[in-house]
Amino acid sequence: MASDDTELPVPGSVGLPPWRDGFVLPARAESAGEARRRLRGLLGRRGVGEGTRDTAVLVVSELFTNVVVHTDSESVACEVREERAAGGGEGSVHIEVCGHGPGSPDPCTRLPEEEHGRGLLLVEAVSTAWGIRDGGPGRGWSVWARLPLAVEGGR
Repeated sequence: MASDDTELPVPGSVGLPPWRDGFVLPARAESAGEARRRLRGLLGRRGVGEGTRDTAVLVVSELFTNVVVHTDSESVACEVREERAAGGGEGSVHIEVCGHGPGSPDPCTRLPEEEHGRGLLLVEAVSTAWGIRDGGPGRGWSVWARLPLAVEGGR
């Protein structure tokens, strides 16, 4: 993982491999705030544009909160990586959040009067794609989202 003061290449730089990074935090409500801070810094150091950073921070907050509320996981892992499009088109940022305890991501339909339970609907609305992976019995699950990769300066 990169340190906070490392100069990193611009996303999509020719000849460089796509980047990948991540972190693990305790499965506590306050970890969502720490996840937002870490992801914003990581994407900023990678040269990811502000709009993509803002959306990514919203997504990671919803996914972290989902793990904390709906599982008995002791920790939450987040992986973020650059995905490049074939033929040099616009790439994407892939965010995956994993819980390791029993429970489920709870993507059920909510009634309009309910105050909670819209996190995955929000993730779906702001992502180009998203999904849930079941790790198998006793192995937890992960939820991922893909966002368009805009870089600083519109490159």
